[in-house]
Amino acid sequence: MKKAISTLLLAFVFFSAKAAKIDTIQVFSASMNKSIKTCVITPDNYKKSNTKFPVVYLLHGFSGNYATWVKSFKEVGKQVDQYGFIVIGVDGNYSSWYFDSPIDTAFKYETYVVNELVPFVDKNYKTTASREGRAISGLSMGGHGALYLSFKHQDVFGAAGSMSGGVDIRPFPENWDIKKRLGSITEFPENWEKNTVTNMLDLVKDNKLKLIIDCGVDDFFMDVNRELHNKMLALKINHDYIERPGKHNIEYWENSLKFQLLFFDNFFRDNKNK
Repeated sequence: MKKAISTLLLAFVFFSAKAAKIDTIQVFSASMNKSIKTCVITPDNYKKSNTKFPVVYLLHGFSGNYATWVKSFKEVGKQVDQYGFIVIGVDGNYSSWYFDSPIDTAFKYETYVVNELVPFVDKNYKTTASREGRAISGLSMGGHGALYLSFKHQDVFGAAGSMSGGVDIRPFPENWDIKKRLGSITEFPENWEKNTVTNMLDLVKDNKLKLIIDCGVDDFFMDVNRELHNKMLALKINHDYIERPGKHNIEYWENSLKFQLLFFDNFFRDNKNK
Protein backbone atom coordinates (compact mmCIF):
# COMPACT_ATOMS: atom_id res chain seq x y z
CA MET A 1 0.00 0.00 0.00
CA LYS A 2 2.85 2.40 0.91
CA LYS A 3 4.53 1.64 -2.40
CA ALA A 4 1.31 2.43 -4.28
CA ILE A 5 0.93 5.73 -2.43
CA SER A 6 4.55 6.65 -3.16
CA THR A 7 4.05 5.87 -6.84
CA LEU A 8 0.95 8.07 -6.94
CA LEU A 9 2.79 10.91 -5.24
CA LEU A 10 5.67 10.65 -7.68
CA ALA A 11 3.23 10.67 -10.59
CA PHE A 12 1.49 13.73 -9.15
CA VAL A 13 4.79 15.59 -8.77
CA PHE A 14 5.85 14.65 -12.29
CA PHE A 15 2.66 15.77 -13.99
CA SER A 16 2.16 18.91 -11.91
CA ALA A 17 5.75 19.94 -12.71
CA LYS A 18 4.84 19.91 -16.39
CA ALA A 19 3.03 23.19 -16.66
CA ALA A 20 3.18 26.49 -18.49
CA LYS A 21 5.06 29.22 -16.66
CA ILE A 22 3.25 32.47 -15.91
CA ASP A 23 5.26 35.65 -15.32
CA THR A 24 4.23 39.25 -14.73
CA ILE A 25 6.73 41.71 -16.15
CA GLN A 26 6.99 45.48 -16.57
CA VAL A 27 7.40 46.92 -20.07
CA PHE A 28 8.38 50.56 -20.31
CA SER A 29 6.42 52.68 -22.77
CA ALA A 30 8.45 55.65 -23.96
CA SER A 31 5.42 57.03 -25.79
CA MET A 32 3.43 57.24 -22.54
CA ASN A 33 6.40 57.54 -20.15
CA LYS A 34 5.33 54.74 -17.85
CA SER A 35 5.87 51.06 -17.16
CA ILE A 36 2.99 48.74 -18.03
CA LYS A 37 2.37 45.34 -16.50
CA THR A 38 2.27 42.45 -18.93
CA CYS A 39 1.52 38.76 -18.46
CA VAL A 40 3.80 36.28 -20.26
CA ILE A 41 2.83 32.61 -20.45
CA THR A 42 5.50 30.27 -21.79
CA PRO A 43 5.02 26.55 -22.46
CA ASP A 44 6.61 23.85 -20.33
CA ASN A 45 9.29 23.08 -22.92
CA TYR A 46 10.32 26.72 -23.39
CA LYS A 47 13.57 26.66 -21.38
CA LYS A 48 14.66 23.26 -22.65
CA SER A 49 14.11 24.06 -26.32
CA ASN A 50 16.47 25.87 -28.68
CA THR A 51 13.69 26.56 -31.14
CA LYS A 52 11.82 29.82 -31.70
CA PHE A 53 8.23 30.07 -30.48
CA PRO A 54 5.27 31.77 -32.16
CA VAL A 55 3.40 34.34 -30.06
CA VAL A 56 -0.29 35.06 -29.50
CA TYR A 57 -1.14 38.49 -28.09
CA LEU A 58 -4.42 38.60 -26.16
CA LEU A 59 -6.30 41.84 -25.48
CA HIS A 60 -8.73 42.11 -22.56
CA GLY A 61 -12.12 43.79 -22.62
CA PHE A 62 -13.37 46.99 -21.00
CA SER A 63 -12.50 47.12 -17.27
CA GLY A 64 -10.13 44.15 -17.60
CA ASN A 65 -6.33 44.10 -17.39
CA TYR A 66 -3.23 42.13 -18.33
CA ALA A 67 -4.10 39.35 -15.85
CA THR A 68 -7.58 38.65 -17.27
CA TRP A 69 -6.34 35.62 -19.20
CA VAL A 70 -4.84 33.82 -16.21
CA LYS A 71 -7.42 34.85 -13.62
CA SER A 72 -10.56 34.09 -15.61
CA PHE A 73 -9.52 31.44 -18.17
CA LYS A 74 -8.96 28.16 -16.33
CA GLU A 75 -7.49 26.26 -19.28
CA VAL A 76 -5.09 28.82 -20.71
CA GLY A 77 -1.97 27.23 -19.15
CA LYS A 78 -2.87 23.80 -20.52
CA GLN A 79 -3.60 25.33 -23.92
CA VAL A 80 -0.20 27.02 -24.03
CA ASP A 81 1.44 23.67 -23.24
CA GLN A 82 -0.72 21.87 -25.78
CA TYR A 83 0.12 24.19 -28.68
CA GLY A 84 3.63 25.18 -27.65
CA PHE A 85 3.45 28.89 -28.22
CA ILE A 86 3.89 31.97 -26.05
CA VAL A 87 0.85 33.94 -24.94
CA ILE A 88 1.12 37.61 -24.00
CA GLY A 89 -1.60 39.15 -21.84
CA VAL A 90 -1.59 42.80 -22.94
CA ASP A 91 -2.73 45.59 -20.64
CA GLY A 92 -5.03 48.15 -22.27
CA ASN A 93 -5.47 50.42 -19.25
CA TYR A 94 -9.12 49.63 -18.53
CA SER A 95 -10.63 51.51 -21.48
CA SER A 96 -7.99 52.43 -24.08
CA TRP A 97 -9.70 50.67 -26.99
CA TYR A 98 -6.11 49.99 -28.12
CA PHE A 99 -5.72 52.95 -30.45
CA ASP A 100 -3.82 56.20 -30.06
CA SER A 101 -6.36 58.66 -28.74
CA PRO A 102 -6.61 61.77 -30.94
CA ILE A 103 -7.72 63.84 -27.93
CA ASP A 104 -5.68 62.43 -25.02
CA THR A 105 -1.93 62.02 -25.42
CA ALA A 106 -1.82 59.83 -22.30
CA PHE A 107 -3.45 57.03 -24.30
CA LYS A 108 -1.16 55.77 -27.06
CA TYR A 109 -1.90 52.07 -26.96
CA GLU A 110 -1.52 51.41 -30.67
CA THR A 111 2.01 52.79 -30.47
CA TYR A 112 2.64 50.84 -27.28
CA VAL A 113 1.54 47.44 -28.58
CA VAL A 114 3.07 47.66 -32.06
CA ASN A 115 6.24 49.71 -31.51
CA GLU A 116 7.13 48.96 -27.90
CA LEU A 117 5.61 45.74 -26.60
CA VAL A 118 6.19 43.52 -29.65
CA PRO A 119 9.86 44.54 -30.01
CA PHE A 120 10.37 44.03 -26.25
CA VAL A 121 8.94 40.51 -26.42
CA ASP A 122 11.05 39.63 -29.46
CA LYS A 123 14.20 40.97 -27.77
CA ASN A 124 13.69 39.18 -24.46
CA TYR A 125 12.05 35.88 -25.48
CA LYS A 126 12.78 33.15 -28.02
CA THR A 127 10.17 34.18 -30.55
CA THR A 128 9.48 33.72 -34.23
CA ALA A 129 10.01 37.41 -34.86
CA SER A 130 7.94 37.85 -38.00
CA ARG A 131 4.30 38.24 -39.00
CA GLU A 132 4.25 34.50 -39.73
CA GLY A 133 4.90 33.87 -36.05
CA ARG A 134 2.49 36.42 -34.55
CA ALA A 135 -1.24 36.41 -33.95
CA ILE A 136 -3.48 38.77 -32.00
CA SER A 137 -6.97 38.37 -30.58
CA GLY A 138 -9.17 39.74 -27.86
CA LEU A 139 -12.60 39.86 -26.32
CA SER A 140 -15.14 42.69 -26.47
CA MET A 141 -13.10 45.94 -26.51
CA GLY A 142 -10.09 43.71 -27.14
CA GLY A 143 -11.78 42.10 -30.13
CA HIS A 144 -12.10 45.51 -31.74
CA GLY A 145 -8.51 46.26 -30.73
CA ALA A 146 -7.11 43.05 -32.22
CA LEU A 147 -8.76 43.65 -35.59
CA TYR A 148 -7.88 47.34 -35.52
CA LEU A 149 -4.19 46.71 -34.84
CA SER A 150 -3.87 43.80 -37.26
CA PHE A 151 -5.66 45.65 -40.07
CA LYS A 152 -3.30 48.61 -39.72
CA HIS A 153 -0.14 46.58 -39.10
CA GLN A 154 -0.19 43.54 -41.35
CA ASP A 155 3.60 43.65 -41.42
CA VAL A 156 3.53 42.82 -37.69
CA PHE A 157 0.62 40.35 -37.35
CA GLY A 158 -0.17 37.53 -39.75
CA ALA A 159 -3.38 36.33 -38.09
CA ALA A 160 -6.05 37.96 -35.94
CA GLY A 161 -9.26 37.15 -34.14
CA SER A 162 -12.16 38.78 -32.37
CA MET A 163 -14.35 37.24 -29.66
CA SER A 164 -17.61 39.14 -29.09
CA GLY A 165 -15.85 42.20 -30.44
CA GLY A 166 -17.25 45.71 -30.43
CA VAL A 167 -16.41 45.86 -34.12
CA ASP A 168 -18.50 48.97 -34.78
CA ILE A 169 -18.30 51.52 -31.97
CA ARG A 170 -20.63 54.12 -33.52
CA PRO A 171 -23.92 52.65 -32.21
CA PHE A 172 -22.58 53.02 -28.64
CA PRO A 173 -21.64 56.70 -28.24
CA GLU A 174 -22.25 56.79 -24.47
CA ASN A 175 -20.75 53.44 -23.51
CA TRP A 176 -17.44 52.12 -22.18
CA ASP A 177 -15.54 55.44 -22.09
CA ILE A 178 -15.19 55.55 -25.88
CA LYS A 179 -15.96 59.26 -25.96
CA LYS A 180 -13.14 59.84 -23.45
CA ARG A 181 -10.78 58.43 -26.06
CA LEU A 182 -12.35 59.97 -29.19
CA GLY A 183 -14.42 62.92 -28.02
CA SER A 184 -18.19 62.97 -28.35
CA ILE A 185 -19.60 61.56 -31.58
CA THR A 186 -21.49 64.81 -32.27
CA GLU A 187 -18.39 67.00 -31.88
CA PHE A 188 -15.83 64.67 -33.43
CA PRO A 189 -17.68 62.35 -35.83
CA GLU A 190 -14.56 61.88 -37.97
CA ASN A 191 -12.74 60.31 -35.00
CA TRP A 192 -15.47 57.71 -34.67
CA GLU A 193 -15.68 57.01 -38.39
CA LYS A 194 -11.98 56.39 -38.95
CA ASN A 195 -11.36 54.42 -35.74
CA THR A 196 -14.10 51.83 -36.06
CA VAL A 197 -13.11 48.46 -37.50
CA THR A 198 -16.09 48.10 -39.81
CA ASN A 199 -14.87 51.15 -41.77
CA MET A 200 -11.34 49.79 -42.19
CA LEU A 201 -11.99 46.84 -44.49
CA ASP A 202 -10.23 48.43 -47.46
CA LEU A 203 -7.00 47.72 -45.60
CA VAL A 204 -7.50 43.94 -45.76
CA LYS A 205 -8.89 43.37 -49.24
CA ASP A 206 -5.61 41.77 -50.29
CA ASN A 207 -6.37 38.80 -47.98
CA LYS A 208 -2.91 38.77 -46.40
CA LEU A 209 -4.38 38.35 -42.91
CA LYS A 210 -5.84 35.12 -41.59
CA LEU A 211 -8.98 36.13 -39.69
CA ILE A 212 -11.41 34.47 -37.27
CA ILE A 213 -14.43 36.30 -35.87
CA ASP A 214 -17.09 34.93 -33.55
CA CYS A 215 -19.94 36.16 -31.39
CA GLY A 216 -22.72 34.67 -29.29
CA VAL A 217 -26.23 35.03 -30.69
CA ASP A 218 -27.51 36.62 -27.47
CA ASP A 219 -24.66 39.15 -27.29
CA PHE A 220 -25.38 42.89 -27.57
CA PHE A 221 -22.61 43.03 -30.19
CA MET A 222 -24.30 40.39 -32.37
CA ASP A 223 -25.74 42.85 -34.90
CA VAL A 224 -22.48 44.71 -35.51
CA ASN A 225 -20.62 41.41 -35.95
CA ARG A 226 -23.14 40.19 -38.50
CA GLU A 227 -22.86 43.50 -40.32
CA LEU A 228 -19.07 43.22 -40.40
CA HIS A 229 -19.31 39.64 -41.67
CA ASN A 230 -21.67 40.64 -44.50
CA LYS A 231 -19.42 43.54 -45.52
CA MET A 232 -16.45 41.19 -45.62
CA LEU A 233 -18.37 38.73 -47.76
CA ALA A 234 -19.30 41.50 -50.19
CA LEU A 235 -15.66 42.56 -50.43
CA LYS A 236 -14.51 38.92 -50.78
CA ILE A 237 -12.35 39.14 -47.67
CA ASN A 238 -11.46 35.65 -46.49
CA HIS A 239 -12.34 34.93 -42.87
CA ASP A 240 -13.75 32.30 -40.56
CA TYR A 241 -17.00 33.51 -39.02
CA ILE A 242 -18.85 31.71 -36.23
CA GLU A 243 -22.11 32.36 -34.41
CA ARG A 244 -22.82 30.16 -31.41
CA PRO A 245 -25.33 30.17 -28.56
CA GLY A 246 -23.97 32.46 -25.90
CA LYS A 247 -23.91 35.84 -24.22
CA HIS A 248 -21.27 38.46 -23.43
CA ASN A 249 -19.68 36.50 -20.60
CA ILE A 250 -16.75 34.36 -19.50
CA GLU A 251 -18.53 31.08 -20.26
CA TYR A 252 -18.76 32.06 -23.91
CA TRP A 253 -15.18 33.38 -24.10
CA GLU A 254 -13.63 30.30 -22.49
CA ASN A 255 -15.21 28.22 -25.23
CA SER A 256 -14.36 30.77 -27.90
CA LEU A 257 -10.68 30.87 -26.96
CA LYS A 258 -10.39 27.14 -27.69
CA PHE A 259 -11.43 27.71 -31.31
CA GLN A 260 -9.25 30.80 -31.72
CA LEU A 261 -6.08 29.15 -30.39
CA LEU A 262 -6.65 26.14 -32.65
CA PHE A 263 -7.05 28.53 -35.59
CA PHE A 264 -3.76 30.25 -34.72
CA ASP A 265 -1.97 26.93 -34.23
CA ASN A 266 -3.01 25.91 -37.74
CA PHE A 267 -1.75 29.26 -39.05
CA PHE A 268 1.63 28.81 -37.37
CA ARG A 269 1.95 25.21 -38.56
CA ASP A 270 1.06 26.12 -42.13
CA ASN A 271 3.78 28.77 -42.20
CA LYS A 272 6.32 26.50 -40.53
CA ASN A 273 5.78 23.85 -43.21
CA LYS A 274 6.21 26.25 -46.13
